[in-house]
Amino acid sequence: MWQDFVFMAGSSLSVLFLAPTIRDTSARVPLATSLPSMLVGGVYSMTFLTLGMTFSALGAAATCTMWTLIAALRSPRSPLSGGGVGQRVVRGLALFGADLKRWLARLRSEDGVEQFVIDPQSSDRFQPADD
Repeated sequence: MWQDFVFMAGSSLSVLFLAPTIRDTSARVPLATSLPSMLVGGVYSMTFLTLGMTFSALGAAATCTMWTLIAALRSPRSPLSGGGVGQRVVRGLALFGADLKRWLARLRSEDGVEQFVIDPQSSDRFQPADD
């Protein structure tokens, strides 16, 4: 069904166009805009799913998710927007991503020696015992 892919493509474009709003910490989108858009995306998703249009349903669900994030993070009245919890969550996720990237790079390294540092001053105090 080609229509399924057309609707999915439209929803994917919506997600791409909404992404800058989530990334822009100074963006302010009223709840009167984001909540109805979120609701429409959710209703479309369920409707497409009942019609057997799985790709369209996934696209509409992604759009609904983006509007939910915008409502939570970019509404002037949201407790998550501004300098409060929202920025701390985003900052925490960025730190987690950086740590994960560093950890994965260490796992891929050929030798694990770079993970450990030997203090030259303590090497004489901790000699292996002679058996």
